[in-house]
Amino acid sequence: MPLNLLHIDASARPGISGTDPHGSHTRRLSARFVERWRAARPADRIDHIDVGQHPPAFVDSRWIHAAFTAPADRESWMADVLAESDRLVDQLVAADLIVVGLPMYNFSVPAQFKAYIDNIVRVGRTFGFDRARGAVPYWPMLADAGKRMVLLGARGDHGYDPGGRIAHLNHTEASVRSVFGYIGITDVHEAAVECDEFGGEQLAQSMRKAEAAVDRLVDELSGTKAPARAPAASTHPASRTATA
Repeated sequence: MPLNLLHIDASARPGISGTDPHGSHTRRLSARFVERWRAARPADRIDHIDVGQHPPAFVDSRWIHAAFTAPADRESWMADVLAESDRLVDQLVAADLIVVGLPMYNFSVPAQFKAYIDNIVRVGRTFGFDRARGAVPYWPMLADAGKRMVLLGARGDHGYDPGGRIAHLNHTEASVRSVFGYIGITDVHEAAVECDEFGGEQLAQSMRKAEAAVDRLVDELSGTKAPARAPAASTHPASRTATA
C-alpha cells in the first residue's frame, strides 16, 4: 500500500553540502533519505515543504483568537488567518512518515521550524482539550495514526549525543520529540552529522557515519531490509552552525 512521506527542510542555507558552496548538511541528509526512499518505494507520494527558505507566519494575537474560537463561532476573517496553519496541519495529518532536515541553531531548533511547530500544534486539530476531563484535559489526536518521524540533523561541535560530553546542551531533538509526542507522534528516529566547525577529516568521518545511518533508516523503515541496530554514535545526531 502506498505511503505519504512529508519531507521538511528547516536549514537557513538553500544549497546542499558537497554539491553547492556553503551548502546545508541537513539538506544533504534529508535529500539522501528521500532519494533512497523513492528508489525503494516509487509508488509512495512525497510532499516537500521548505520552512527554512519559506517560514510560516509567526503566531500573533489574531491567530490565537481564531484558533481558540470554536469553528462554528468563527468570523470570516478567522479562516484567512488560519489558512496557512490549516494547510500545514492537513499535510501533517495526511503523512505516514515525516522526514525533517533539522539543524541545531544555538542548541535548539531554528526559528523557522519553531514557527512551523506553532502552526501545527492546534487545539481541535492535533490535540484535544476538554475541561470536563478533569485534571488531564488534554489528549493527542494523532496517537492512533501510526505516524513515524525521522530527524536528520547537523551540529557544529561534537558530543551532543546522549551520554556525550555536551549532551546537556542539546535541546534540539528532545524538544521536537516532546512537541510531536504531545500530539501523538512518538515513533521517532534520528541521525546527524557533527564536527562542522572542525571541518577536514573529522567532519568527513562524521558525515560518512551519518549517511550510513540514513541508509540504514531507509532500509529499516521502508521494509526493504530487516531492522538493524545502528551504532549509538550514528543514530542520535543535528547542527548548530550556519552550514547546518
